[in-house]
Amino acid sequence: MPLFDIKEAEDKEQLACLASELISDQIRFGLKNKDSFQMALSGGATPRMTYELLREELLPWNRVQIILGDERWVPHDDESSNALMVRQTLLALGPGSEASFYPTPTVEFPTPQDSAKEFSKIIKDICNDNSPCLDLILLGLGDDGHTASLFPGTDSLNVRNSLTTVSTGKGKKRITLTASAISAASKVIFLVSGEGKQVALKRLLDPNESYKRTPAKLIRPDSEIVLLVDKAASALL
Repeated sequence: MPLFDIKEAEDKEQLACLASELISDQIRFGLKNKDSFQMALSGGATPRMTYELLREELLPWNRVQIILGDERWVPHDDESSNALMVRQTLLALGPGSEASFYPTPTVEFPTPQDSAKEFSKIIKDICNDNSPCLDLILLGLGDDGHTASLFPGTDSLNVRNSLTTVSTGKGKKRITLTASAISAASKVIFLVSGEGKQVALKRLLDPNESYKRTPAKLIRPDSEIVLLVDKAASALL
């Protein structure tokens, strides 16, 4: 069972501020000890406000390299694309636009499996290591207990010896980091908002809960996991 550092916000606006501040601090700290900072970001609706705040932070963005924790196997201009959302928020304007972004390969490759293999190559290249460790990964938590695109009942939960894999969720093929790749990150942050996440959040913190029902339980880094939650999400804790 990993250790959790739970930080509670009054509402989603304060939650976004906390997340932006924490990510900024991690980037500043990380760049004291290395030339570049590699982080993986979450898609979905919850982090949008965080990215809009984060892009205004005066950071050495030209030394920051960004990938996605997961992506739907759709064109990058599709409305459901996580890459499109990141481009419309963090990378749209301001200092954050100076970051280097490596969108997950999708339909430009023949199959999702081909895309996943190419995604692994990109990660190894930016990390300059065959066994890379991301400096930070921001994760969401689905109401069904999934994180990234590690969905209940999918083979993605059993992939151990790879950085990336293919999954299926909510009717779409997806490319995702594996649980082992996520757990290798130096800092893991969950961003959880809304009443719909109450049960999933309670299960995540339950030492007796199975990862098969709540795949987010597979995330087990060596360091403490930071849980950023708003009051609506944490009501059952």
